[in-house]
Amino acid sequence: MLKKKMEMAAETARRTTTTSEDRNLRVDEEGGVVVIEDEVSAKGTWKHAAFHVATTIATPAAYAPLPFALACLGWPLGATCLVGATLATWYSSFLIASLWRWNGKKQTTYRHLAESIFGSWGYWSIAIFQQVASLGNNIAIHIAAGSSLKAVYKYYQEDGTLSLQHFIIIFGGFELMLSQLPDIHSLRWVNAICTFSTIGFAGTTIGVTIYNGKKIDRQTVSHSLQGTSASKIFKAFNALGAIAFSFGDAMLPEIQNTVREPAKKNMYKGVSAAYSIILLSYWQLAFSGYWAFGSDVQPYILASLIEPKWTIVMANIFAVIQISGCFQIYCRPTYAYFEEKMLVKDIKGPSLVKNLVTRFIFTSAYMVLITLVAAAVPFFGDFIGICGAIGFTPLDFVFPVIAYLKAGKFPKGTRLRLSVQLVNVVIATWFSVVAVLGCIGAVRFIVLDIQTYKFFHDM
Repeated sequence: MLKKKMEMAAETARRTTTTSEDRNLRVDEEGGVVVIEDEVSAKGTWKHAAFHVATTIATPAAYAPLPFALACLGWPLGATCLVGATLATWYSSFLIASLWRWNGKKQTTYRHLAESIFGSWGYWSIAIFQQVASLGNNIAIHIAAGSSLKAVYKYYQEDGTLSLQHFIIIFGGFELMLSQLPDIHSLRWVNAICTFSTIGFAGTTIGVTIYNGKKIDRQTVSHSLQGTSASKIFKAFNALGAIAFSFGDAMLPEIQNTVREPAKKNMYKGVSAAYSIILLSYWQLAFSGYWAFGSDVQPYILASLIEPKWTIVMANIFAVIQISGCFQIYCRPTYAYFEEKMLVKDIKGPSLVKNLVTRFIFTSAYMVLITLVAAAVPFFGDFIGICGAIGFTPLDFVFPVIAYLKAGKFPKGTRLRLSVQLVNVVIATWFSVVAVLGCIGAVRFIVLDIQTYKFFHDM
């Protein structure tokens, strides 16, 4: 009897004394016990997730080239590719969100999610693709931001002497200041402003595009494919890369890491809200831009607009605001890698100062590199094609579906399971082909542009 009482007392003490390890355990959304890592730091709501996702994907630099992509593909193929890419990435985003704790551990970055499913080769493959996507995206949108700033400047100073390169440098300096914010969650209100700027840019640009389209003699607008047979093929390849770029989001696990529990449900809601904005902007601008200017539409739709000038200026201002937030989101994988390797874990006293100085040095080095490349080779349309093909297509179309297949998280019904498997295989196969074709088209146009223009050309 005494022994039994002692055992009961020990059990009571064990239950009432919660260790730090016990406090890090909980039952997840699917009924399993999982380890909670830094749960207190995840404070974002589904609205914050929507701001981050919308800012990351629906940037003017991403969907402003869509009318040009349609002009390179024609109405039937262009519309099919655009709608198909929208549905495929929406679906893929849900798959990534569903793998949040698939093995009982929070996957805080894309790299670590790949490592948990495929091992070390998955980690390094995703790290390379993510860096290509991040660097390529930031070079492309840096060029777009500089072009928009120059357009605003020319509106007020028609005879001004400042070149595109000056505005690229100005934008780089501003981004360096924003880079000192510590993490993605600290950007939530910046990205809220950017999300509203996305809506402002889309509404303004679509309205001005339709206005300009009605002013043009419709008999002079051609929607036929232009150029030789070889040129048409390479333009189509490049357009596939541009469409992939427009849906690029290589940051979903990093964004989900900022979202409070239940993280999956909040992320599902955030992604759906963000894609509602994408549907209202992408399709309308792509179709109206191609309808208005036909085969003569420029790679950056704002360059095709003529009047009224004040609305074009407003669209350019919206573009710069939105791009500033998108740029910051895509800096973060690179910053996170260096922070893991270089910063001191103890952030008190002298260590805090050392971390701040070290962080400022490598963010400055990153910004100098991006600014230099953007200023030297300001070929916006080419960069989005190669970035979409090499960076975003593997991350946003191919990896999510094969990761889901590998993880084996399928519906219980046999028919539904087979349907999901078939859809995943089709998406992975088709977009692997798109990646290769898009890369071929983009590289060809970069080579041609370098032969035509000099470095640091004022576009």
